[in-house]
Amino acid sequence: MTRPPKLIQHAQTIAQRLAKRYPAPQTELTWTDPWELLVATILSAQCTDARVNMVTPQLFTTWPTVHDVAKADLSALETTIHSTGFYRNKAKNIREAARRIVTMYQGQVPQTMQDMVTLAGVARKTANVVLSNAFGIHAGIAVDTHVKRIAFRLGLTKETNPDKIEQDLMPLFLQQDWGKVNHYLVLFGRQVCTARKPQCVICELEDICPKYGLIPTTSIASK
Repeated sequence: MTRPPKLIQHAQTIAQRLAKRYPAPQTELTWTDPWELLVATILSAQCTDARVNMVTPQLFTTWPTVHDVAKADLSALETTIHSTGFYRNKAKNIREAARRIVTMYQGQVPQTMQDMVTLAGVARKTANVVLSNAFGIHAGIAVDTHVKRIAFRLGLTKETNPDKIEQDLMPLFLQQDWGKVNHYLVLFGRQVCTARKPQCVICELEDICPKYGLIPTTSIASK
């Protein structure tokens, strides 16, 4: 999908400025291998990274490997991850994902989007996080609630569906930077451009931000 040159320039300026704020961006989830990152990312749905990081040490001590999780007692797994919310679905998905990885991928987390999204509980957002951070494979841009909000406010998209937002964002940035772009927008959304009280007075994007959704304006994405 081609995007207007003016919009591409706008996006590149955003990336350049946020790169100065976040020179070495990375996920705030704690992990040591692709499997741990996959589990942590599944748990992070509707939950803070800080809470997930409090839960995963016990989880990976009790079930150290993907093979152990594949054989885990579901009720015990539910109890361990209870505080992350939606624990029944998350526990079921994590165990089913583990079983598929063991039976179909020789115990190794797959390294393609096509294979990743066959795992229980894994859609494009989770797959993008794991592929980018664990393998350095940039198959897309992970779109969570922060990316969705910031991309809209900055006029990079008019869409509300995460998959469509991702398709809008990818042509705006170099593929090699897709992982960084996700981190930039997530960290920026948590620390500066928050949902209820965006800190525009300290924002390095204030002079180029249309504040779409905050004040009546015309989205750059529509030009």
